[in-house]
Amino acid sequence: MSYVILDLEWNASYSKMLHKFVNEIIEFGAVKTDDEFNIIDTFSVMVVPKIGKRLSPKVKQLTKISYSELKANGIPFMEAVDRFTDFAVDSVIVTWSTSDVHALIENYSYYTNDFHLPFLSRYCNVQEFCEACLNINDSSSQLGLSVCAEMLNIEFEEDEQHRAFADAELSLKCLKKLSQKRSVSDFVYDASKEEFYKRMMFKNHFVTNIDSDDVDKSQMYFECLSCGRLTKRLTKWKVHNKAFTADFLCDNCAKKFLGRVTFKKKYDSVVVRKKLVEKRSEEDKAHNIKI
Repeated sequence: MSYVILDLEWNASYSKMLHKFVNEIIEFGAVKTDDEFNIIDTFSVMVVPKIGKRLSPKVKQLTKISYSELKANGIPFMEAVDRFTDFAVDSVIVTWSTSDVHALIENYSYYTNDFHLPFLSRYCNVQEFCEACLNINDSSSQLGLSVCAEMLNIEFEEDEQHRAFADAELSLKCLKKLSQKRSVSDFVYDASKEEFYKRMMFKNHFVTNIDSDDVDKSQMYFECLSCGRLTKRLTKWKVHNKAFTADFLCDNCAKKFLGRVTFKKKYDSVVVRKKLVEKRSEEDKAHNIKI
């Protein structure tokens, strides 16, 4: 089995045809390995933009790529896809997080009206693999590539990152080091079925309709931060910054709190996060300031 670790760079380009911004791919970088993650081939191409006519300042600063460089050295996106398809034949496609796959689907469907990628039959999210190996389970914050490399004591030049080929190489180093700890094959998914694309194209979102079936009302309670007893809700639920908020009172402690609950809808689950903060009186606040 061979693996192709792929990384992309893209620019937010406004499409007059779609009336929205598109993450237009401007660079492919990849390394192909054998089943022991030894490099057997490499791939690197720039893509000349067709949707956008300029690069954002952030992209230019991070990648050090100029629009003139892309015009001079880039190839059309579909030619890049054809070359990459030949390069990646029969390989497991590996990316750091699924954002590159989203960008590929978005760009490929823009030119073909078809979102089925010709080179994708098996897929591995190396970020998911690394998080599992490192026992990182924080759903609110995903592990970054450079942070992972630092955790694994992998040396890299910061100035070289944010270029597709360099990031692909660094992803490989993290993958190879942790493959000694756990089998990568457990994280390889069948990407040939429609279910894979449904999952990839699903947009996670916060549920803000309290009558939605995705809102588990049994989660909308809080225990007092001081005594642990169940608090009583004083106000109706309001939606603020994509969260349900309400005031609560602990009869035992006579303390008031602000409760906040979010329901984040994912493809096959709803992530619930709750937070309770004590509400201090103006007199208490003034006392603390004087102290």
